[in-house]
Amino acid sequence: MYWKEFMHQCSEIGIGSLGIVVIISIFMGAVSALQTAYQLTTPIIPKETIAQIVRDTVILEFSPTLVCIVLAGVVGSKIASELGNMRVSEQIDALEIMGVNTKTYLVLPKILASLVVIPMLVIISAVLGVWGGRLAGQFAGILSTTQYDRGLLENFMPYNVTFALIKAYTFAFLISSVSSYSGYYVEGGALEIGRASTKSVVASCILILFSDYLLAALLL
Repeated sequence: MYWKEFMHQCSEIGIGSLGIVVIISIFMGAVSALQTAYQLTTPIIPKETIAQIVRDTVILEFSPTLVCIVLAGVVGSKIASELGNMRVSEQIDALEIMGVNTKTYLVLPKILASLVVIPMLVIISAVLGVWGGRLAGQFAGILSTTQYDRGLLENFMPYNVTFALIKAYTFAFLISSVSSYSGYYVEGGALEIGRASTKSVVASCILILFSDYLLAALLL
């Protein structure tokens, strides 16, 4: 029963959010390439530097932080409203009367699924962001694909990927736990469910930005 619920939540969180992650990531990388090329006007700096800046910006900040803020709105509000609706309609009380541990059955699979799926979405976002910058550079005539690929390999630090995954796991736990708490303990009716959903998104975004600063200060 728990495994089935866990896989259901992985499907809901991962596949349900894949479309918006793909769209955001591609255009995020494309805009980064165009704006970086716009600012690097001096001929002294080689064009390969554009690829390096896009690569590091996407991996370190855009993919983990921006995508997780979007997921806080998509996934967090869904979790809070789902649990809030079950609490208001007394479904959680019915499960507890049947002897089901509702925190383990309803909350834990959502948190575990977020910890599994959201880092995967961040990895997909980073790959698509770098690819989007490559497409934008090629179509806009800023730099060739050979120059872009050469820039991607120059001065690459594998630790940046590790740091991005640390941020992804931290943000995934914040999104799922804050949203689950807001929805699980909601009281009232439909109006309170909406308020709890909004509060969970706002709190998740604030905590993501605050923890982003702490992780950057501690690990970089």
